[in-house]
Amino acid sequence: MKPDKLLLIGGSAGSLQVMLSLLTAVGTDLPIPVLVILHRNSAFDSALEELFFTKTALVTKEVEEKEVPAAGTVYLCPPDYHVLVESDRSFSLDYSERVHFSRPSIDVTFKSAADVYGAGTIAVLLSGGNADGADGLAYVKECGGVTIVQDPGSAEVPYMPQQAISRMQPDHILHADDLPIYIRGLATYK
Repeated sequence: MKPDKLLLIGGSAGSLQVMLSLLTAVGTDLPIPVLVILHRNSAFDSALEELFFTKTALVTKEVEEKEVPAAGTVYLCPPDYHVLVESDRSFSLDYSERVHFSRPSIDVTFKSAADVYGAGTIAVLLSGGNADGADGLAYVKECGGVTIVQDPGSAEVPYMPQQAISRMQPDHILHADDLPIYIRGLATYK
């Protein structure tokens, strides 16, 4: 059975440690899949997957074409590809133009996932240095999903969460330390 929710975590500069802390704290029995959209340098490809694997107890892997996400698994967007969610809930890789100078783009993935998961979309936007994610987060909210933005005061680089807050009213603005328990509750709520 395919999970009816998808947790999306998007971030850029300053978000890696928050992502790792969040994924460590949510536990090993997360009942939904997680898709991480991180602006990354292709030179550090394998190191990122290994880092997530060693720092979290969740199964961690890079997205593969036509893969259907499984509960309790963290999927990392590969460098230099947008990740789309298809109507059958499988992932597809896209090499179209960069969005906000980024590929993968948080906006592209958030919007694609919201089209498929609707109210089952949980989108988290973390620290970063550009506006990627703000439009996608607004679209998730329009589709009935839950939107969470890291409190800019707890972000290493506050520009990205500030852009989202100025663009729309997220459902929740949370300090980095408060994200894990709140997200765990959303993921397990039926």
